[in-house]
Amino acid sequence: MSWLLYRAAFWVRETGQALDRLGCRLQGSNAFHEEFSRHRTIMNLCMQRPGLAQDVFVAPSAAVIGDVSLGNKASVWYGCVLKGDEGKISIGNNSNLQDGTVVCSATSGISGVPADTIIGNNVTIGHNATLRACSIADASLIGMDATLLEGVQVESGALVAAGAVVQPNTTVAAGQVWGGNPARFIRDLKPHEKSFMQKSAEAYCALGADHFKATKDGPAGFAGL
Repeated sequence: MSWLLYRAAFWVRETGQALDRLGCRLQGSNAFHEEFSRHRTIMNLCMQRPGLAQDVFVAPSAAVIGDVSLGNKASVWYGCVLKGDEGKISIGNNSNLQDGTVVCSATSGISGVPADTIIGNNVTIGHNATLRACSIADASLIGMDATLLEGVQVESGALVAAGAVVQPNTTVAAGQVWGGNPARFIRDLKPHEKSFMQKSAEAYCALGADHFKATKDGPAGFAGL
């Protein structure tokens, strides 16, 4: 019954937009054409609705779809896609997904691993990273253009270098640096690198607030608006 109501409401909304376009054509040169973008930053997928906590920034050009939850002060930057259609996506508090990142789940993971994508607290995901059905523990950093495939587990405070491809079912141990294609252990993190990773998460929390102020009149912003 819920599905039938959802589809009926969808077609009512589509019909309203079609009638508006028809009216504009009939009015000809006298019609008022309002700028309208069909891009939906936060989008239901059937009965699955994204859940946003307090002070979450989602950039206007990002797409958060389906079974996705965002923790307090998380930020999803320009051009990101979070697609919770085949499983759940969970982003923890103070974590940031930088421009162009793609996060998805899977219907069934390789070798029976969970198909959800789980990202902990204070995690930094670099530009254009790809995350599929993996888990990333607190205070970790994933470099730009890195790819984490199904079943990958990144333990707390680990770093995956830029451009790395982490093969399915790999575990990146806590406090380690992994890189390459296929990714492998390089060395342990140095103290100043651990400090940088923490500061990176904090900086993106503050930067997200600044970008919200600049985009608050647009289609996205902090949760609850």
